[in-house]
Amino acid sequence: MATSVTETERKYEAPSDASLPDLTEITGVATGPEEFDLEATYFDTDDFRLARAGVTLRRRVGGNDEGWHLKLPAGEDSRQELRVPLGKAVKKPPKDLSSLVRAHTRGQNLAPVAEIRTNRRRWQLTNGTGEMLAEVVDDVVTAQTMGSSTTTTSWREIEVELGESGDRKLLDTVERHLGEAGIVPSSSKSKLSQVIGVKRDAGPTLGKKPTAGDVLLAYLYDQRAALQNQDPRVRRDEHDAVHQMRVATRRMRSALQAFGKIVDREQTRALTDELKWLASVLGTSRDLEVLRTRFENNLHALPPELALGDVAARMTRYFAPLEAKAHKDSVAALDSERYFTLLNTIDTLLTAPPLTPLASGKAKKVLPRLVEKARHRLDVRVEEALKVNDSDEPLHEARKAAKRLRYSAEVAEPALGKHAKALRKRAKDVQTLLGDHQDSVVARPVLLELGRGDENGFTFGLLYGQEVELAHKTEAALLALWHKLSKEHL
Repeated sequence: MATSVTETERKYEAPSDASLPDLTEITGVATGPEEFDLEATYFDTDDFRLARAGVTLRRRVGGNDEGWHLKLPAGEDSRQELRVPLGKAVKKPPKDLSSLVRAHTRGQNLAPVAEIRTNRRRWQLTNGTGEMLAEVVDDVVTAQTMGSSTTTTSWREIEVELGESGDRKLLDTVERHLGEAGIVPSSSKSKLSQVIGVKRDAGPTLGKKPTAGDVLLAYLYDQRAALQNQDPRVRRDEHDAVHQMRVATRRMRSALQAFGKIVDREQTRALTDELKWLASVLGTSRDLEVLRTRFENNLHALPPELALGDVAARMTRYFAPLEAKAHKDSVAALDSERYFTLLNTIDTLLTAPPLTPLASGKAKKVLPRLVEKARHRLDVRVEEALKVNDSDEPLHEARKAAKRLRYSAEVAEPALGKHAKALRKRAKDVQTLLGDHQDSVVARPVLLELGRGDENGFTFGLLYGQEVELAHKTEAALLALWHKLSKEHL
């Protein structure tokens, strides 16, 4: 199994004759330099799919962290690094890592694309108590591309990586000192991107007066990135990964549905069907996770004398095999040709979108009308739900309408500003309220199953009663939240 660390670092371009500033002035203590010779072979597809996604996969020899390394985006200046020992494999990356980039490779082979040799000098910046705040390395790099043709290049660069006790303010401080020495931020985020000349796809940038199409496509691009970034986390069964990936699919689907007059709805209908399929597959894992967490929290909140028998163990025996199977099914779906086809379809949508004439209109004029249409949809669903007593399905439909309004306002927020933001928050409040109600609907039959014929039936009965009470409170609170939402205008 791969081990995981999160690294936060910045890279800098250094002229060959530039001298590092006195590092002791930054934190008080700077130990070093230590010197290493490192050799790394980088793997990618022929068309550099990993590099374009900001992902690197390499086999490194030398230094104190030699092995196979997979680096995945993890926010500003940060990447999650997964490590596997060197082993005997040289020509092919280990399956533990190559399986985590299938959202990018989609069946394409991974092969060596560059060899990079680095002579490294390293300093460690510590505080007065010896805690490591950051590492500063001075690298002299020689790199060679691989494949049908090869080129060789060399350069010098400086990297600054935070230690466990460092913070981003320290990065800013180090950067200021480096700048005074003529060492400036690098235009390349990795050694590989510098040697092969391929940068990470940054996506569209919105101008001051974007069109409706610009705003929608930027949002869809962000959701594709979120979906692909969560893919390896789902495969590794990391906390909240299924939820975040499912949210990305739902956001994209809602956007295509709500703004079908900007990106032609008929041409995206098959894609939204496939996004619904993926959300459904992931939904099994997510629903089980939500229920288990809900039951555990509610059980913990009970007075100890009311938790009769070994209720927690009963829950574990119930949920563990179901969650294990759901995770296995999710990974199988992510390894399927159907999933790869879905990702290819999203790529095609973003590179050649079926835009309508309305897409060229100013976002501030076009988007409000379409968001208001989503609001009207919610109004109709809430009115229907309030007319019916003790009926769960109308409330479920209202929840889905609230979710569409929330995501519609979210799409428009970059163009419409604070009014769209306020509407989004109100819609989220309604969605959250009705989501709690729906979770209660799903929870009750499971609690009946857990408690039926079991020595812990009394406690499960109490939890069931709490769910019934919560559902009634939710229905009573809906009207007030709906009225608050109606006061928000674009």
